[in-house]
Amino acid sequence: MTNKKLIAIDLDGTTLQSDGVTISDYTKNIFQSVRKEGHQIVIATGRPYRMAIQIYNDLNLETPMINFNGAMTTVPGKHWEHAVSKHINRSLVFDLIKKQQAFKLDFLAAEFRRKFFINSFEHASPSLFGINNFEPYHQMRMEKLDDDPNAILLQTRFTDKLQLASHIDDYFSNQVSVSAWGGQNGILEVVPKGVSKASALKHLLKINGQDTSDLIAFGDEHNDIEMLKLAGTGYAMKNASDTLLAHADQQIAYSNDEDGVAKTLESLFL
Repeated sequence: MTNKKLIAIDLDGTTLQSDGVTISDYTKNIFQSVRKEGHQIVIATGRPYRMAIQIYNDLNLETPMINFNGAMTTVPGKHWEHAVSKHINRSLVFDLIKKQQAFKLDFLAAEFRRKFFINSFEHASPSLFGINNFEPYHQMRMEKLDDDPNAILLQTRFTDKLQLASHIDDYFSNQVSVSAWGGQNGILEVVPKGVSKASALKHLLKINGQDTSDLIAFGDEHNDIEMLKLAGTGYAMKNASDTLLAHADQQIAYSNDEDGVAKTLESLFL
């Protein structure tokens, strides 16, 4: 491969080790070497900006970052004319609260770039939001939702979270896009209709004057499906969910805990 590539990397279950924090020095060094060859590495994650910015900085990236499964694309620390921030109508938050019992929701949270509000702390893990403890400020109140959020995060006890994603999509008459992540945890993320990691990557490819054949993507979960389908080459991790495998061009032989992304990039470019 000699053409300059746009390399999209998911974080949880893909680039990060299973503790959700660690990136090995080996991975950091390989990423730096790949960038020196002229290729762009772009984070594409369901995480909010506030939970990805430290990772972005640790990797010494200067490229755009995709958050909220495509609802936000920015270049951290810079005013970028191509920045995108899409929002979901806050009335949908209250519609979902009304359906909390029917959808078996433990909680729902309105997510913004640097803040969030959650309607129940009882079954929620603070670590899911990148904090050690919930504070009263995080409690959702109608008067706090004076802006439309970028995304709505849900945790469900529904046995089949992909089926519930379809139900929610139907309930809102296809006004939203719903994706699943978090492995065995019942995590769903609701974003504006048509928004995905793939839609954000199409935006970047257009800016760069690149084609989908110039895109390489790595992922492990349901929310990576569109991204891997879009990419010229879509790689599923060794630890990828069965849901994703059908949409990958190749499943790599290494997991996120085995530096799978870095080992693949090293074999491709170095």
